[in-house]
Amino acid sequence: MSLSKEFCDKYGMRDNSGIILNASGEVTSALFCLDLSPSAVAQAEESGCDVIVTHHPAIFYGIKNLDVTSDVLSACIARCLNGGISVISMHLNFDAADRGIDRFLMQGLGGECEIAVMNVLSGGGYGRVYDVPPATFESYCQRVKREFNAARMICYGDGERTVSKVASFCGAGCDEDSIKFALEYGADTFVSSDMKHHHITALTQAGCKVIQLTHYASENYGFERIARLVSEKSDIPVTYYTDKNYL
Repeated sequence: MSLSKEFCDKYGMRDNSGIILNASGEVTSALFCLDLSPSAVAQAEESGCDVIVTHHPAIFYGIKNLDVTSDVLSACIARCLNGGISVISMHLNFDAADRGIDRFLMQGLGGECEIAVMNVLSGGGYGRVYDVPPATFESYCQRVKREFNAARMICYGDGERTVSKVASFCGAGCDEDSIKFALEYGADTFVSSDMKHHHITALTQAGCKVIQLTHYASENYGFERIARLVSEKSDIPVTYYTDKNYL
């Protein structure tokens, strides 16, 4: 979990990656999913998986009590405990890894090599500006929607304007610092999720087009590819679960 610690120490982030729940012995099969949800746990049970690897920490802040009657997370944790299913959460480690979610986001958006990285780390980084093959904004948005299976994507900008340099940040990566970074490096299009209205207006008023993916779509794309890489190097079966309600 060293990359997460470096990210937190260097840039003031918060995380709770690592082994969240140790409920079993030998690992015989694994389920990868973005969140610890009832449907993900059900898929793990159906597939016979004894470990769930999530991107988002299954427990982010401390838990004072567990109430399986009214709290969904408590119920998920109880099901995992009772079923002998351990939980590992990777979060910032996978966000910023050299072959991590933020880099896969860049590649899915048409970039091959970054011009600049906003948060530089020893084993990767987060937030990128890069060149993409020139296209009209309208056609570029259509391509992104197809590539990410994005059912809930919002685009801001003139469809006839050209996209050639993109800034992207997986997850909730839009703030004053990322906007400044994108504009300083000449990005004509900004891609992230969970964006606030005043950030969208700041970008568009500066002449930058905006694509807002759902948080899920911006990270599921890369997390699925990481699961494939793990599967190729693992001796155990790896199942991937996508909740299409959030794409």
